[in-house]
Amino acid sequence: MCDHCDDCCNDSNRRELLLCHDMMGNYLEDRHFNSSKKFDDFRFYHWSGVDYFCYFSHHYITIPPCGWINAAHKHGVRVLGTFITEGHTGDQLLHDVLASREMVNNIVNAMVKLCKHYGFEGWLVNIECKVNPNDMENLYYFLDRLHLAVEDQISHGIVLWYDSIIETGQLLWQNELNAKNVRFLKSSHGMLINYSWTDKSLEVTRALCERERAACQTVFFGIDIFGRGQIAKFHSKQTLARIAKQCFSVGIFAPAWTYETLQQYGYDIKHITGRNDVNEAFLQRNEKFWWSLWEHLATYPYHHLPFYTDFCLGSGRQVYVRGKVNILNETPFFNLSRQSLQPSVPLHELATRCYEDAFNGGSCLRIEQHDRTFRLFATDFKLQYNGLVCAYAYKLQERDGEFDCILRFCTDNNAHDCYLFLGDYYDMFSLYKGRCYVSPFKAKQNEQLLKDSVECPEIPISLSCDDLTSANNNGWRVRYYVVAFDGPVHIKDTGVLYRKSADAKDTAYLGAFYLNEFDVNASNFSAASNFAYIPIYGKDLLN
Repeated sequence: MCDHCDDCCNDSNRRELLLCHDMMGNYLEDRHFNSSKKFDDFRFYHWSGVDYFCYFSHHYITIPPCGWINAAHKHGVRVLGTFITEGHTGDQLLHDVLASREMVNNIVNAMVKLCKHYGFEGWLVNIECKVNPNDMENLYYFLDRLHLAVEDQISHGIVLWYDSIIETGQLLWQNELNAKNVRFLKSSHGMLINYSWTDKSLEVTRALCERERAACQTVFFGIDIFGRGQIAKFHSKQTLARIAKQCFSVGIFAPAWTYETLQQYGYDIKHITGRNDVNEAFLQRNEKFWWSLWEHLATYPYHHLPFYTDFCLGSGRQVYVRGKVNILNETPFFNLSRQSLQPSVPLHELATRCYEDAFNGGSCLRIEQHDRTFRLFATDFKLQYNGLVCAYAYKLQERDGEFDCILRFCTDNNAHDCYLFLGDYYDMFSLYKGRCYVSPFKAKQNEQLLKDSVECPEIPISLSCDDLTSANNNGWRVRYYVVAFDGPVHIKDTGVLYRKSADAKDTAYLGAFYLNEFDVNASNFSAASNFAYIPIYGKDLLN
């Protein structure tokens, strides 16, 4: 919370994050609709901290590739294309656009049609060439018209302006919001400030926001991760903290720095089908980088059930189906449309992405931290009924220890927090001071759970296979649970706990996770020995 106002960072006026992807000219392997074989290419997957994703390039009109649109939308993130004019060519293009209001209307209509056709939410407008003073009124008209059209015709539509020119038409980056560029903020949903700002710039911008009654969150101060204009790279946290202290939003340029700069250390990032060493180095650097920033970012929870993920990042050395390599598709792949829902927080030193094995897709989670719980997903699941069904695929040798998935839940009024440990507790469940220990269904009960789609929501096809309860699928097993409560509950978090044995030779792997609610009163599961009834509102659990 900043010193200037007590409510500037509350839920209704939250700081936001714009991610601007600008990598080596763009439209590389990510341009392919179906897939490429370069499995080690740059992937972004920390979507829970992002509000807007902009696919940026130095082309006049930049349309985000479908893979990026699909991955972002799967995580509830809005996507922007880029409208840019720069240099001599851009100068002429802009002059043609602003030649008349009729021409402006035609361009705006075309840009809105592109949003509708390709399914993205709006535009970052970046004018990086001098504007003829006589064209300024039509430039304002263009921005106003685009702003209103996108807002009116596109669901959750948004237009952002990049700090570049000033009211006279000069190309003169201000690195702050001031009287020379505030008119552009008024004609858009927000402004991305160039990255060469100072602490004085933050103060000037805050003062102007207060005078203009503009929300601080609509101003995005830029950080170029390559380090132009600010302390950045692995020290970006210092710069982000200065922005957060003033409750402004942030725009991160070039997050692929964690990938591109591997070249400096001798890695071949341009190999046509990808390399294992590049993939491992990138994932390690990327996790460390985002982990360093996370305390200054908002973490958005998952809201909707059913919830399913197989942790695939949208790439793999080969494709796995139910724990086995798909013999019809044994080649490497890169396709962000195949990215599954991702953990809500960076997993630096907690878990790694394993590409040597997977349950579905191209990778799974290899658990690194043992004997301590850690969060995977922040959730906001309010159960309409008083029951839930959970399933997860895991791999663990008996000699290596024990494994639980853990749900943190509370009463409907948030009065009490309790924990549900979904492991194997010797064919029973027990309650103890806010903790519930539940065992999975046995084989004969699985048949009822998996086949009775009327009484219980359908288990995903990848998990609804009887032989996955045994060790016959490359070591992968699936556990199923059904739990009922004596009143409304709210699922707040999902995590894991790996209890490592003293003579362990490996660790636990998590390949898929599924959660859904169902109407306990309409089912017959109460007759099953492993059906867990939990009196969260009773004294047995809370005391």
